[in-house]
Amino acid sequence: MSDFLSVVWNVDPVIFSIGKFSLRYYSLLFVAGFPLGYWLFYKFYKRENVDVALLEPLLYILLIGTIVGARLGHCLFYEPKFYLTHPIEILKVWQGGLASHGGVLALVLCVFFYAHKYGRKNGFDALWVFDRLAIAGSIAGCFIRLGNLFNSEIFGGPTTLPWGFKFPHSIEWATVYGPGVYPPDGVACHPTQIYEALGYLILGLVLLWLYWKRTDKVYKGSIFGIFLVALFTLRFLIEFIKNDQVDFEAGMTLNMGQLLSIPFILGGIIILVWSIRHKLPLLRDGYDEEPHTPKDNDHRTNLSKEQRMSASKRKAMGLQ
Repeated sequence: MSDFLSVVWNVDPVIFSIGKFSLRYYSLLFVAGFPLGYWLFYKFYKRENVDVALLEPLLYILLIGTIVGARLGHCLFYEPKFYLTHPIEILKVWQGGLASHGGVLALVLCVFFYAHKYGRKNGFDALWVFDRLAIAGSIAGCFIRLGNLFNSEIFGGPTTLPWGFKFPHSIEWATVYGPGVYPPDGVACHPTQIYEALGYLILGLVLLWLYWKRTDKVYKGSIFGIFLVALFTLRFLIEFIKNDQVDFEAGMTLNMGQLLSIPFILGGIIILVWSIRHKLPLLRDGYDEEPHTPKDNDHRTNLSKEQRMSASKRKAMGLQ
């Protein structure tokens, strides 16, 4: 294939270096998801009258949990033999090696801890947090996959499609041809990082739209269930055209990424079924779509119990 019909991705993954310290695009994009998530959660908390002071512990818990979980996930799921015999290497996160499945598992545990510690006194539970975290997590996942693109890693197999990418900075190709040396004939590959990034971005925007515009149509747990099913189904399908990440995946009918995705898909289906059956309101009880003046509040004391319910709950019960 000629270069005219493909993209030569010759971007240096390092933005700048000072001594032994190097700032990479991957690190910048990975971290960028957290302030974005913080901003989204700030909007969620303000909308539903949750104390925004609770955002700070949430940010720290999720930041630490994501990094630790994603790192341990990579070490234990993909290269257990190496890391169990070289445990000190687990700490070298800057050398790369993060697994999304491990990150999601860690987030689940972190959310349960956060909801147990702060939710009971503030009117929310773990599932309430999961619904909102699914939105922020989808968009943050887009940033992480773009980071993989800048690292020239986790790309797909050969393709003749006009949007195929050639990765001179790929670790695999650098090993064969030498660092920065472009193969004479070149091999264009599926830019699976872009496929996933676009999929995650679209998913995040759809979930955000459901949260903001369709609260009368979706129930508690629905957004999280949709997130699990859609994101990991996309991951499962794209794995068919990805290169093997580790040697032991060669010859496997389903690779490790696909095997790890199946439980998440099944879990998402179970949550969706539960959500549809119980039909609990998406927005917490303290939220009301119709703001009231002091006079309105005085008048509301004379209303029936059903009339004093939050607007979201009345809609869910069919009272509007």
